[in-house]
Amino acid sequence: MTQSHPRISKAVIPAAGLGTRFLPATKATPKEMLPVVDKPAIQYVVEEAVSAGLDDVLMITGRNKRPLEDHFDRNYELESALEKKGDAERLAKVQESSDLATMHYVRQGDPRGLGHAVLCAAPHVGHEPFAVLLGDDLIDPRDPLLQRMIEVQEQHGGSVIALMEVAPEQIHLYGCAAVESTADGDVVRITGLVEKPDPADAPSSYAIIGRYVLDPHIFDILRKTEPGRGGEIQLTDALQQLATDEKVGGPVHGVVFKGRRYDTGDRGDYLRAIVRLACEREDLGPDFRTWLRSYVAEEMQQS
Repeated sequence: MTQSHPRISKAVIPAAGLGTRFLPATKATPKEMLPVVDKPAIQYVVEEAVSAGLDDVLMITGRNKRPLEDHFDRNYELESALEKKGDAERLAKVQESSDLATMHYVRQGDPRGLGHAVLCAAPHVGHEPFAVLLGDDLIDPRDPLLQRMIEVQEQHGGSVIALMEVAPEQIHLYGCAAVESTADGDVVRITGLVEKPDPADAPSSYAIIGRYVLDPHIFDILRKTEPGRGGEIQLTDALQQLATDEKVGGPVHGVVFKGRRYDTGDRGDYLRAIVRLACEREDLGPDFRTWLRSYVAEEMQQS
């Protein structure tokens, strides 16, 4: 029988990282504001949350992150200038970000890891289940991963983690899950988690990607979680406790994602994400694909 669990309405987006892999671009500009074609990466993430029905969004920020708040706020001077020019198309694009969701912000005073960033959301979230979306992972809107995770959480309770199968030599870059199959082909029961294991020690090839639907009991565990790998409070360590003791916070399930994911946390993958998304745009794609084919052909001739 399908159980009834509280409806999820809140999304938490940790955005306090320093973005050191993108220096010097991120010296004064938050990495989340780097453009992916013509929108900052963070806007794609907020749009994903809203598409899944979560229009109450808390962003965990840090020092030098004020542009994130400005982006989702009104800019009356710019809007007035566009209105006077009769530029309705650009005016709509400017207003779109400020009308997306009800935005809230809290600062993570010290960079103590993802687990600590999630813990900063406790006063806002309260005793409700909630979603966590990491800004480095962009999920194509045609593949509604978060909606599926919410469905699984509403059915089973507890917490739900997004998983993706990766090559064994890449598993050390991710958190990794030990799993058991269920009656649903895309859903697994998680029995254990380890943060960035050596390939020889990895319990599976299922990597954790940046989407979570969490039971609020996670906050009690995070308050007691000692710093782990890298000297940071790891969300994976807290979820490991939930997975091994279902009496506290219910079970932990995983949704195995096989759709389109764009990784903007790495410089090379960031560039590839821009190319893929630009190629698929109706307004940019045809001309851009023609140029890209020509460029690749020229490069192959010269090599």
